[in-house]
Amino acid sequence: MSAPRVSILMPVRNEERFLPAALASLCRQSLTAWELIVVDDGSTDGTPELLRAAAARDRRMRVLNNAGAGLVDALNYGLAHCRAELVARMDGDDISHPQRLERQAAALDADPGLGLVATRFRHFPRHSVGLGMRAYEEWQNGLLTHEEIMRDRFVESPVVHPSVMARRQALTDAGGYRKTGWAEDYDLWLRLAAGGVRFTRLPEVLFFWRERPERATRTMGEYAADAFRACKIHHLCQGFLLGVDNVTLAGAGLEGRAWQRALARQGVRVGRWLDVDPRKQGRTLHGAPVTAPDDVRAGAEKILVTVGTRGARDGIRHWARRAGLREGEDFVCVT
Repeated sequence: MSAPRVSILMPVRNEERFLPAALASLCRQSLTAWELIVVDDGSTDGTPELLRAAAARDRRMRVLNNAGAGLVDALNYGLAHCRAELVARMDGDDISHPQRLERQAAALDADPGLGLVATRFRHFPRHSVGLGMRAYEEWQNGLLTHEEIMRDRFVESPVVHPSVMARRQALTDAGGYRKTGWAEDYDLWLRLAAGGVRFTRLPEVLFFWRERPERATRTMGEYAADAFRACKIHHLCQGFLLGVDNVTLAGAGLEGRAWQRALARQGVRVGRWLDVDPRKQGRTLHGAPVTAPDDVRAGAEKILVTVGTRGARDGIRHWARRAGLREGEDFVCVT
């Protein structure tokens, strides 16, 4: 039996409500040489029956059982059974555009140096999408090139997990998915980036991400703000902050203080704070002075930018360029 062109990796648990639409979107793909590896992670509703019936209709689909061992185990179990060189992720409640697989595979074929291809996405149903998720959608969809994605990779997860297609070898070389106490996909993206894997995003909207209260990003502790912060610090300490025990934080607000506490748990202290608010300047916060950003010098300190308000990063980057600071070497935006 010849290997398929693309393996689609889909972990599911209790997805009987939305699974038929997700499977139908795969059956409409213009690229037909795919296999679907579905890992049922202990479903207790009608999902197993739906999967059995779908697999009986389409021999490209294989159903594996994970007995409720959890998402990370389900992902690794399914990845081990993927036969294609290219692996596309998808969840059982989302929708793929009919040309999604074809266009992502074509991008990887055209550039052997690429390791992961995302697409622009759109949340649905639209009436359920709040302002925060709309802003996240706009931010992420604006990151198209490898350089843009790498620049903002510590701001938030820069790609939507079920929208990506990646080279299977890149995923296995990185060690697959890990149980770490934080988001398994974000941890993987940061490991891939550290390993030199190149990312890109197709400019078309080819993936539709269902917004609902039960989504893992809303219910699992691994996706909470504290867990994301711990993930970022772990990876920063292996790169930008390697061997560093004293940093400068740009932003003395609530988020900056949360970063100060998280960094302290990893043995990294805040030596000073930068803040544009003159009311904060001249004060001492957690034993470190709050100063204006005027006297910052390139190469003198490592700066983490913890100001995440809308439009603030653009202003900070403009200030940094004028000050001669190099992003990724002198400072990193982390919120």
